[in-house]
Amino acid sequence: MAAKEFDSKLVSVVDSLSEYASFGKAYHQCHEGVPFPSSKYLHEVVDLTRSILFPGYFGTSSIDQSTIKYHLGVSAEKLHHLLSEQVLAGLCFDGYACEDELEKTRAKAYGIATDFICALPDMRATLMTDVSAAYDGDPAAKSFAEIILCYPIIKAISNYRIAHKLLTLGVPLIPRMISEMAHSETGIDIHPGAQIGNYFTIDHGTGVVIGETAIIGNHVKLYQGVTLGAKSFPLDAQGNPIKNLPRHPIVKDNVVIYANATVLGRITVGEGATIGSNVWVTSDVEPGGKALQAKH
Repeated sequence: MAAKEFDSKLVSVVDSLSEYASFGKAYHQCHEGVPFPSSKYLHEVVDLTRSILFPGYFGTSSIDQSTIKYHLGVSAEKLHHLLSEQVLAGLCFDGYACEDELEKTRAKAYGIATDFICALPDMRATLMTDVSAAYDGDPAAKSFAEIILCYPIIKAISNYRIAHKLLTLGVPLIPRMISEMAHSETGIDIHPGAQIGNYFTIDHGTGVVIGETAIIGNHVKLYQGVTLGAKSFPLDAQGNPIKNLPRHPIVKDNVVIYANATVLGRITVGEGATIGSNVWVTSDVEPGGKALQAKH
C-alpha cells in the first residue's frame, strides 16, 4: 500500500473515530488542573502503605529501632501527598467537583488523606490478626515472616483494608482500582465494599470472589475458589438493575468454607458452620451446621 493511500485511509478512520456517536461513553474529558486517577501512583500508594504497616518487610529493608521513626515519618509524609492527589482525582472523576470549586475539593481530599494516615495504627493491628490467622491455619507456614512476604492473602487483604477504609471515607473509584490491583496479582477478588472482621484468612486463594455487600465475621477461613456472590438481582420499571441492595451472604464468626464452594444471595451462614467443597448454597446454614455434598 502506497503512503498516499494509507494517509487517505488514516484520515477517514480518524474522522470516524472522532464522531461523537462513535466515542460517546468511551470518552472522558479532563479539566485543566484536575488530576486523573493513575494506576502507577496508586501502586506507589499501596507500596508506601505496606512499608508503613509492615516496616522492614516492604520498602526500605535496612530499618532498625533507631531509624524506624525517621523512615515511617518520611514514608507517611510522601504517602499523604500522593494519596491527596489521587483522592482528588477520584472525587473530580466522579463528578463531585468542577473547575470553579476545585480548591474546596482539594481541601476535602487533603482531609481524607489525613484521616487515612490517622487510621494506619488500627489497620496494622487488624492486619496482624489476619497474619496470625494465616499462620495458625496453615501447618506448612514456618513463620510470620513467611506469611507476610509470600502469602497472596496478605497482599489481597492489605489492599482490601486500604481500599475499604478509603471507601468509608467517601472516596469514589480509587478503592475499586486498588482492590483490582490485588485481584490481578493474586486472583483474589474482594470488593472494597465488603465488611470483613478480624482474623480473616484465605488458604491458597486463587479464584476467591467476595461481593460488595458481603458481611464476614471474625475467625473466618476460606479456601481457593470460594464465591460469596449474588443471585440475579431485580430490575426497575425501565428494566435497569436496581443498585445498592444487600445481595451477598452474611458469614458469622468461626466459619470455614472449603474449596470451590458457591454461596449465593442474602443468606446467613451461622456461627461455627462448615461448608464443604464444591457445593452450591442458596439458603441459610444454621449455627454449627454443615452444608456438604450429598452421598450417593
